[in-house]
Amino acid sequence: MKREKILIFIDGSNLYHDLIKNFNHASLDFVKFTESLAGKNKLGAVYYYSAPLMQKDNPEAYKKQQKFFSSLEKMPKIEVKLGRLEKRPNGPPVEKGVDVRMAVDIVTHAYSNIYDTAIIVSGDSDFVPAIKAAQDFGKKIINISFPKTKSFHLNQVCDKTIIIENNEFEKLTWSRE
Repeated sequence: MKREKILIFIDGSNLYHDLIKNFNHASLDFVKFTESLAGKNKLGAVYYYSAPLMQKDNPEAYKKQQKFFSSLEKMPKIEVKLGRLEKRPNGPPVEKGVDVRMAVDIVTHAYSNIYDTAIIVSGDSDFVPAIKAAQDFGKKIINISFPKTKSFHLNQVCDKTIIIENNEFEKLTWSRE
């Protein structure tokens, strides 16, 4: 049986908020998590997309996030790809350039035949057009989601959806002692 080339695309902010909503913490061991997703297939790379917090708004949170990004970069096969936060006059800052960058990578890596299967860790249905484009290049797309935050639209378009339940998630977390 042929081992598939796997790429994992993680929507970082979406994952963080999904973990909090579903499990009340986000203490994920990214190495265990990504290795469990790839299984016996050949894991090419893991791309983690996010936007750095604004240092002047919350220096302590910014410092913690930078430490987190740095720790991710030291893990095997993980690459952090950053967009930016943009302030809005009447609301919290919003991520800019994050989802688009992830969508472009999903499509261009499919076109370049860098993977056989893409694993998308996100509940954001904005990725549907990119997923369909990758499938047009013959790529298989798997969506990883969680019980309370799964996306109907992603489930409809992806070749497979894996919902990670609490008992599975706890095996993939750092010790919270």
